[in-house]
Amino acid sequence: MISVTKIAKEKILETMKAEGGEGMALRLAVDGRGPFGFHYTLGLVSPEDRNPDDSVVDLDDLQVLIDAESAPKLQDSTLDFVEDNFRGGFKIDNPNPLWTDPVAQSVQDVIDNKVNPGIAAHGGFVILLDVKDSTAYIQFGGGCQGCRMVDATLKGGVEATILEEVPQIKQVLDTTDHAEGKNPYYRG
Repeated sequence: MISVTKIAKEKILETMKAEGGEGMALRLAVDGRGPFGFHYTLGLVSPEDRNPDDSVVDLDDLQVLIDAESAPKLQDSTLDFVEDNFRGGFKIDNPNPLWTDPVAQSVQDVIDNKVNPGIAAHGGFVILLDVKDSTAYIQFGGGCQGCRMVDATLKGGVEATILEEVPQIKQVLDTTDHAEGKNPYYRG
């Protein structure tokens, strides 16, 4: 299932002790995808928060709980704690692909290698949410959320690139709420 490095286990146990965590477990879950891979949640849970379908990784004095939906996405992953001069935190080395559908993975590859590098200069990025019935559902973030030029970016850049590179995709739909942009590149 998942392995936990010695330092990560020590940091988790330190946190549990500081919070009076007798009987607590670590819950690890995949809660989405983003421009840099899976998004994860980590948290300490009490015994009553355990679910019957949880996978349990028993590490003697620490139990790691993983929900049934996250378990296959975390197979053979390693939870580590990394410290450097600027920050410290948990890191998950996950060898699993973001998508099991080859068309979705092809779209993700185009976004990662062609789309996001092009819009990064404006502080923006694109997230692939799903692929259904020859349609790629995307969301803009960063400087692209709320930007006045998003229609040009979508039609002239993102959509054109995806349609050209992945012939199985016939349509790209932007699901972004552009009224919620916090720091758009081109303001209205």
